[in-house]
Amino acid sequence: MSQTPTRIAAAQPALVPVESIKGRGTATAMPHRFEAQQREQYDDGWGSLDQNAAEEQVPVATQIMEEHARAIVTSNQSPDISFDYSINPYRGCEQGCIYCFARPTHSYLNLSPGLDFETRIVAKVNAAERLRETLASPRYEPRSLVLGTATDAYQPIERKLGITRRIIEVLHETSHPFSVVTKSSGIERDLDLIAPMAAQGLVSVYLSITTLDNDLARILEPRAAAPARRLRTIQALAEAGVPVGVSVSPIIPFINEPELERILEAAAAAGASSAFSIPVRLPWEVNPLFQDWLHRHFPDRAERVMARIRDMRGGKDNDARFGTRFTGEGIWAELLQARLRRAVMKLGLRNERRPVQLAVFRKPQKTSTQGSLF
Repeated sequence: MSQTPTRIAAAQPALVPVESIKGRGTATAMPHRFEAQQREQYDDGWGSLDQNAAEEQVPVATQIMEEHARAIVTSNQSPDISFDYSINPYRGCEQGCIYCFARPTHSYLNLSPGLDFETRIVAKVNAAERLRETLASPRYEPRSLVLGTATDAYQPIERKLGITRRIIEVLHETSHPFSVVTKSSGIERDLDLIAPMAAQGLVSVYLSITTLDNDLARILEPRAAAPARRLRTIQALAEAGVPVGVSVSPIIPFINEPELERILEAAAAAGASSAFSIPVRLPWEVNPLFQDWLHRHFPDRAERVMARIRDMRGGKDNDARFGTRFTGEGIWAELLQARLRRAVMKLGLRNERRPVQLAVFRKPQKTSTQGSLF
């Protein structure tokens, strides 16, 4: 379990502006589900509500808080997830994807799953050192590992901090297999480490592409790489010999769902060799955040979108049950899966994960903490 950063302050009272905040996915620092007090805005006759809304429109700077994690490798306990271990170098994600299922994790830090999730980023600065200790343990057995499951390991701050780079250096040194799911072209920086590992069958990468429409991408995932840039990253990885796939996730009915086949075609043309897709999930605070986003950006179809989501989630806004949470259920979910299978077959893509190569793993060399006496 990671240690809670000592520099994190309590969440601020929620403000609900009328308009979106440029460059951010959500327009509200909504309270989280563990807050002891609930607050609501009140018009005192002095124009304070208008003033609060205007203040909220001021660009919100990203704050980075350092954490010295007690552990960095998390074991998977979910029966419907295909990997055994995960590593998240950061908590929160500046890319600001409105649909991100990981937003509620900021609640455990007493922070808002809304603006705080994308503006108050926790950086696990000792991640590489903790990983080395874990891999060196006599009890550790290598298994499938994914880098960046509840955050994007290549979000903008990675360019400065390089935590993901140092993690991959340890994985490279030990020949430990791993996969990455990202929306960032920043992964190209680490091709000097990733390509040689890919040649040994140790690496696979998935680029998440939810839309080819730049205007939609700007409001759906405002600080992620542009769709065309992600396609160029697929091409760069493929040309370097790295197995690369595309994740058309999440699929949002009537928003990006009509683009499913076109995204798959574009990714295949760029060099992707595999693909998968997951319907949108709305756990905990993601649900009100997402619905607020829908009504601000797509008021003409918001109710229709939610009705279709409920059709695929047993009449509820969200279904967290193992076995259906990643696929949905009912006729519309089945139709989406049929469209995916048909497109994958037509394009010659794979829709299953590559086998994990474990035989070449070697324990890391122990680093001495005591200097030489001579």
